[in-house]
Amino acid sequence: MNSSFVIIIFGATGDLAKNKLTPALFSLYRQNQLGQEFYIVGFARRDFTNEAFRELMRKSIHSNNTYYQSEWKKFSQNLYYQRGLFDEQQGYQQLIQKLHTFDAKVGACITRVFYLATPPDNYETILNYLSSTKLSEGCSQGSAKWTRLAIEKPFGKDLETARNLDKKLAEIFEEKQIFRVDHYLGKETVQNMIAFRFANGIFEPVWNKEHIDHVQIIWGEKKGISGRGKFFDGVGLLRDVAQNHLMQLVAAVAMEQPRSFEKEAIRDERFNAIEAIRCIKPEEVGKLVVRAQYKGYLEEKDVDPNFVTETFVALKLCVDTPRFEGVPFYLRAGKNVDKNEVKISIVFKQTCHILFKEYGCPEEGNVLTIHIQPDEGIGMRVVAKVPGSTLSLKTVDMKFTYASEFGTKGSDAYEKILQDILHGDQMLFNRSDELESSWEFINQILLGWHKSSQKPLIYEPGTWGPKEALDLIERDGKKWL
Repeated sequence: MNSSFVIIIFGATGDLAKNKLTPALFSLYRQNQLGQEFYIVGFARRDFTNEAFRELMRKSIHSNNTYYQSEWKKFSQNLYYQRGLFDEQQGYQQLIQKLHTFDAKVGACITRVFYLATPPDNYETILNYLSSTKLSEGCSQGSAKWTRLAIEKPFGKDLETARNLDKKLAEIFEEKQIFRVDHYLGKETVQNMIAFRFANGIFEPVWNKEHIDHVQIIWGEKKGISGRGKFFDGVGLLRDVAQNHLMQLVAAVAMEQPRSFEKEAIRDERFNAIEAIRCIKPEEVGKLVVRAQYKGYLEEKDVDPNFVTETFVALKLCVDTPRFEGVPFYLRAGKNVDKNEVKISIVFKQTCHILFKEYGCPEEGNVLTIHIQPDEGIGMRVVAKVPGSTLSLKTVDMKFTYASEFGTKGSDAYEKILQDILHGDQMLFNRSDELESSWEFINQILLGWHKSSQKPLIYEPGTWGPKEALDLIERDGKKWL
């Protein structure tokens, strides 16, 4: 980043700012990616001085390395704090004066990035004040060139609230200024899906219904809600994970080849893939969707026992495109399951050659697995002969990880996200039409749950959900990998 910028983080004392944004910005600084003149302003209600705020952020870095501390001392001189309540004008007016001092120091209107790292309930209030105080216009009136807005998921709680939020954003900012953050799009393996699919001639010819039996997408966390009851309760896993992360992973598999590697070409194809996901009718939800809650959830801090909140979801969906017509996608996501794991598995049809029929072929054939967490990489399951004098076949796994092959896992997702925001590159950010299409799908499931009086099923912590999640895929003659 050669030009000067200031990033204003609303909710700067929260977990996102401390655990993701500040470490990512510091890492970019250490890589000389932030340029010479930059400013980071934390905006929150706690009564901090600049020094107290810098110390709070330093604790999020977790390092006793002397060289590290020296770098932090230089970096932290660019950190500032502005106390303010989201619903009172005074803090915003004081912020204006602070930003003017940065412009005066540089001698120009510098790029302003407003990053909403707050609970979604605060979005509308902050947006209204950004508009009424004209902070949204940058230092020169009416200029969209110097102002950007980053907003974290969830983007609404249902289709209606998502549309209302989008309408509010459009009243204040142009689409080119809005960066809707889904950090999964910043992960190296998800980005690599396009290169992997379209740069390797051996995969694209078989990436279709003629060769693919089904697709599995898995998202799991070993921990429960971990003290996030105020945020998670009443939201649930379908909104928190499926509406954004899982929809984007489905799109990565199902999208067609973009016209080019330009941002809008890629976002066009992501939208087309999400729009093609067939909505599950409310009356079909009981058959195609499993929702469950881990045992002990109701005893978690800040959980309301009157809410019907799911911590696990499994579902079957279809993508109505010529390429994937009739190919089922099975998704399961849960908290308090047996491992931390996010992966996509493309299960190819088992077409055992006639040469091997009499010797017996493995039940599973070729499986291509994209590992997204914890060890990013790609694996391929193939059929091979077992060593010995008799002919016996067995599946074996071939795998590479980014760490072993390239000596690095690549950029942290938030490092990539922040870089792209500063450069104005929207390729890895949700567009409004993508968002609306994903909510249209999710909304039908929510409606089905609302019409049903059935409460979430209960599963034991450390397991992959209730038996019904197994039944969902096994009644189709398949099984979770």
